Amino acid sequence: MLINLRDACAIAEQTNIALAAVNTPSLEAMRAAVEAAEETGYPIIISHAEGHESLMPLAVAGSLGVALAEHSSALVCLHLDHCEHLSYARRALEYGFTGVMFDGSSLPYERNVELSQAAAEMCSSFDAGLECELGSMGSRECGATSQGGTAEDAGAVYTDPDQAQAFVAATGLDILACSFGTVHGLYRGEPHLSFDVLEQIRERVKVPLVMHGGSGVSDDDYRRAINAGIRKINYYTYGVKYAGEAVRAMIDDRVAANPNDVIYWHDMTSVAYVTLRDTFAQVMRVFASNADSAA
Repeated sequence: MLINLRDACAIAEQTNIALAAVNTPSLEAMRAAVEAAEETGYPIIISHAEGHESLMPLAVAGSLGVALAEHSSALVCLHLDHCEHLSYARRALEYGFTGVMFDGSSLPYERNVELSQAAAEMCSSFDAGLECELGSMGSRECGATSQGGTAEDAGAVYTDPDQAQAFVAATGLDILACSFGTVHGLYRGEPHLSFDVLEQIRERVKVPLVMHGGSGVSDDDYRRAINAGIRKINYYTYGVKYAGEAVRAMIDDRVAANPNDVIYWHDMTSVAYVTLRDTFAQVMRVFASNADSAA
């Protein structure tokens, strides 16, 4: 069942869980995400990043995402992730996306507010939810595979709690992505999250909060962040890393057993699909493990 971002996060808010928002730039990833939601019984957000256009065109992502959601027993939000161009966001909404993240975090504050307001008006006309970002993790979505490290290494700018309060009031967004110590990409060190920053933001705003760069964080830190108001966690890098490792292991085993064995494309996509499905289901259960506990 296709639902919008606002309603999906309202479910998370009511039950004190976070929803997994998984980037799905392939049919296998989309199918894996939806099946993981059906298996666990939790809603899921399947995301297409503007920077993934070369991996899967927006028109394809929209058609597949809507079809899979409408034929699923799970609650599925089809979300546009890290969109920096309003024209791209409008196209996504016309294809049936039910959530948009407008990312103006690299812009001056006043310009971020201005464009986020325009995004809010656009999303409202399609009954879609809007996510915006304030602060910066330094590293960019869809950047080099070597980026990551700590937030300090990446040049992160933590979200200012007082500015966040003004930003939410000025833009009319539905959920807020904030910077408090996570990064995009692979961690080259141990992540150190500033829960003090997160808790201060939560005190000042009354909207669900979002953790970007969610891969690589410990289960205990996930739970602590969720109790502090995180309702959506973006998860991608480590999931596709595990899928790639599973494909490599399958090929190595097959070649070791028979150097002349033929490896077909569907052999690789099948292994990747199963690994992604199991990984997504695992993190969804972790993100829901605080359910109904005191926030």
